[in-house]
Amino acid sequence: MRYRYLLFVFYLCFVTATGQISDFARLEYKVLPRGNSNFGYSRARAAVNYPIELKNSNYLLLGLDYSNIEMSFDPEIAKFNTDIIQDFQMLEFNLAYIKKLKNDWRLGVRFTPGFSSNLGSKITFEDAVFAGDVVFINDKRDDTTIDKPYRLIVGVSYSQNRGISFPLPFISYYRKFHPKWSYNLGVPKSNLQYHISKKSRLKLVTELDGFTANIQEGLPVNNEEDLAKKINVSLILGGLRYEFKIKDHLELFCNFSGVLMETAELRNKDNDKVSTVDKKIPFTLVREYV
Repeated sequence: MRYRYLLFVFYLCFVTATGQISDFARLEYKVLPRGNSNFGYSRARAAVNYPIELKNSNYLLLGLDYSNIEMSFDPEIAKFNTDIIQDFQMLEFNLAYIKKLKNDWRLGVRFTPGFSSNLGSKITFEDAVFAGDVVFINDKRDDTTIDKPYRLIVGVSYSQNRGISFPLPFISYYRKFHPKWSYNLGVPKSNLQYHISKKSRLKLVTELDGFTANIQEGLPVNNEEDLAKKINVSLILGGLRYEFKIKDHLELFCNFSGVLMETAELRNKDNDKVSTVDKKIPFTLVREYV
């Protein structure tokens, strides 16, 4: 059985004002070497958001999110020039608004324009990507009047950089049903948590990952009969995570996870699939370290 490694450096989040619609700051590095699979990638990411408090406990959030992704492919499977799609740059501008509603509900709206491309030349409109979220948040995690604290977030989320080219329902339901146990059910992330102490937690997790990017100048595939203009990578991960809270908004965590599904698709200008790179085996172990 082969192993692949997924590395996160650290995770810093601001949750008080935003209801977890966005992180306050985030530095992340993850590595999935190709090994015996048909493709692998590494991703370095830095994100920062600045909250501005408005009247009546409403908030405006302004931020940037940058990623550099490096891909590797099995040349025997790919059968095309992989040099063109080995390096991708992504930059997103984050604008979010959190409005206080009645009965402890909040409305969260986020718009995220940016670009995602291999940047073969200057940035063009074809490199543009868009994301958006509309969610309703009811956070009762700090309510001492109820026996089982909870948080409910429901809405719709769309991101071209997620690797899935259509809107997804955003559902996140957290409940602490025991002093040591809680769970979070939803899309794109779910987990079961064991609270070791106030500062540390152990989780069983599943989550979606991936990205979509423009290929400038295009990539000839299928004996040059088709021209790929986009790459779409989708991953489903599941496994075990340990988290340790250093301060109120600073966490370190490490994962030991399995890649439940991974695909890399090349698409033409009409977003039709023209080539697919699938992994060779049905299950891959992933280990994540801080």
